[in-house]
Amino acid sequence: MTTTTTGATTGTTGTSIYSSGTGTSAKANQEYNSELFMKLLVTQLSNQDPSSPMDSSQMVAQTAQLASMEQLTSLNSTTTSTHQSQMQSTATSMLGRSVSWTDSNGAAQTGKVASISFSSTGAPQLTIGSSTVALTAITGVSAS
Repeated sequence: MTTTTTGATTGTTGTSIYSSGTGTSAKANQEYNSELFMKLLVTQLSNQDPSSPMDSSQMVAQTAQLASMEQLTSLNSTTTSTHQSQMQSTATSMLGRSVSWTDSNGAAQTGKVASISFSSTGAPQLTIGSSTVALTAITGVSAS
């Protein structure tokens, strides 16, 4: 007598269970991955061989992996948000100060920060005279 066990696998092709980025897409991706995991688990349980059921410790381990993945996704989102806030705070503190940077030609430049612009992605942009400089390009700051 031959017994065949059919089950869903926890790996998927073309779909990452990890999310990078921020905002709505990360949350949507997390929810999708939670749903996908639960569907796979239910499929695996419903298609298992009754004479050789899934080990309960294996099921607990898979559930713990899901919880861990959700927490890591949340931590990634929080860390990204905190980093963005710190960059905005740093840029704001430079308003009215003299800064130095290296331009695209490799020449050292200095000037007074006149304004700052923020975007949802990337580093804040500082307006210095007629130049727009990314916060990450600033090499020095001094009081005016």
